[in-house]
Amino acid sequence: MPRTVKIALVVLTIAVAIGLISVRGLRRHMQRLAQTQSSEEQARHEVLAPPIATASDVVTKANIFWAAGTDKVAPIEIELALSADPVERSRQLIQALITDPPTPGQRTIPASATLLGFYVLPDGTAIADFSDTLSSEMPSGIMSETMAVNSIVRTLASNVPALRRLKILIHGQEEETLAGHADLTGFFDLNASAPPPSRPAAASNVTGSQPARTVPPGPPPAGSKASH
Repeated sequence: MPRTVKIALVVLTIAVAIGLISVRGLRRHMQRLAQTQSSEEQARHEVLAPPIATASDVVTKANIFWAAGTDKVAPIEIELALSADPVERSRQLIQALITDPPTPGQRTIPASATLLGFYVLPDGTAIADFSDTLSSEMPSGIMSETMAVNSIVRTLASNVPALRRLKILIHGQEEETLAGHADLTGFFDLNASAPPPSRPAAASNVTGSQPARTVPPGPPPAGSKASH
């Protein structure tokens, strides 16, 4: 083998080795950066949205639905102090959904999103009012938006049996979509057969009654409307 070819092969081998080392170093750096960012987000939420505690809180097992891949959510059982009051219980669950994903990749809702208010009507209809960042910082796309809606709906349905259906508002207003795709104009089924709650709560900015809709298990086929 000519000497120049040998030199070229040695140089190429060294370059490949350096490249592999660089890629591994970059991957470790990105992992540390993600962990740091997650810690900073958690600290920011603890300041802006302190833990919700009530006199009736009991530590219990709750199923929180986080991302399980790129197009679906799945429950993870955690121990959480939950109130007996459906309104406060729902607020505690949504706060846990936002602030405590097991890993950054399992997050379904932007870390900066805030639940501004939660109300329950006498017929068991729940209204969740989120800050603008739920929409503005949500990655636009049918899969990410559908997962965000599914995670909220299924977490509430699994842990608050008194709720019958859910309406999602953005800063007190009804929006047509979450971030351009997932339909928010109607209601989402929770526990449709549940009896109305015994204690009514006030609500505001609620549109006229519309048929409840069942959340699909995953994103609909291309060309169909989200969340029907």
